[in-house]
Amino acid sequence: MTSLPPKPVLDALASAAEPADPITAILHALREGERFVVCSHSRPDGDAVGSMLAVGMLLEQMGKRADLVTADRIPAIYRGLPGAGAVQTVLGVHGHYDAAILLECDGLERTRLHGLEAYTLINIDHHISGRAFAHLNWIDHGAASTGELIFRLVKAAGAHVTPQMATCLYTTVLTDTGAFCYGALGASTFALARELVLAGADPVAIAQDVYFSAPASKVMLLGAALHTLHQQGGVAWLWITQEDMARTRAVEEDCEGIVNFALGISGVEAAVFLRELPEGLFRLSLRSKGHIHVAAIAEKLGGGGHENAAGCTLDGPLDHALEQILTELRAAVAAAEKDAPLP
Repeated sequence: MTSLPPKPVLDALASAAEPADPITAILHALREGERFVVCSHSRPDGDAVGSMLAVGMLLEQMGKRADLVTADRIPAIYRGLPGAGAVQTVLGVHGHYDAAILLECDGLERTRLHGLEAYTLINIDHHISGRAFAHLNWIDHGAASTGELIFRLVKAAGAHVTPQMATCLYTTVLTDTGAFCYGALGASTFALARELVLAGADPVAIAQDVYFSAPASKVMLLGAALHTLHQQGGVAWLWITQEDMARTRAVEEDCEGIVNFALGISGVEAAVFLRELPEGLFRLSLRSKGHIHVAAIAEKLGGGGHENAAGCTLDGPLDHALEQILTELRAAVAAAEKDAPLP
């Protein structure tokens, strides 16, 4: 694809990739441009979907055109969010855009979308593993979700937080904190949740849609995973195979949240869920109760994420992948116990 020359005002942003006031810089870029493409990482979660939809609503209020795209379709539990029907599942990005807005990505490869390298890039992220790879970057590790950053952007723009936008943003906070159980939680998180409820988000309805609308395939897959559950000291692990996926007729999104059942065991400080992929690799979901920095472990193995929720992909077979990750988790738990006795 032939590179598209960015507008001069956007091109100038490249000289200040991490500005002291990123909100002002991003709003300047949005006001100067006319058409944007908005995307997030592949296999989008609640924060990715909710943030994309909210950015689309913001751009619409600003009188701009926005195309929302992902490499993978939105999980069923998020398809009822306002505006979700406008998100397109594509292989690549083409056409004339003043900038591409990337949410929750530590690099272009996380999107699994071709063609983004041709555009001026605006990167908004809150992950510990976030990197300043774009022309303009806003990375805030202290935010509970990327949606929290979008909320700040909306307020700074003087835009209206509609009930539809509030619903999307509340979903980002709810899901990226594990229903307010981990992450960058603080008084400001609950103050944000309050503002979003006052703006029209229905916390009960959103929670029911996210946590109490599982298809039968997901519950059957959970049963298969629990049959493999193991615990040793402060570490627990479980897995599913391609055979399990086929037998239960499960899809990829049905794997979400399974790791939390291992983490929920008393005395467990870190847990991992391994899912076999068709090509023989294993995708890992790592969780911690707060004393183990699983993002650091994931980064060491080529992945990333949050301090208490991260992921990576390892080569198979299962025994090899288990040996790799359990070695790291056991060492981390032992080090944490040495520094201070764990609960």
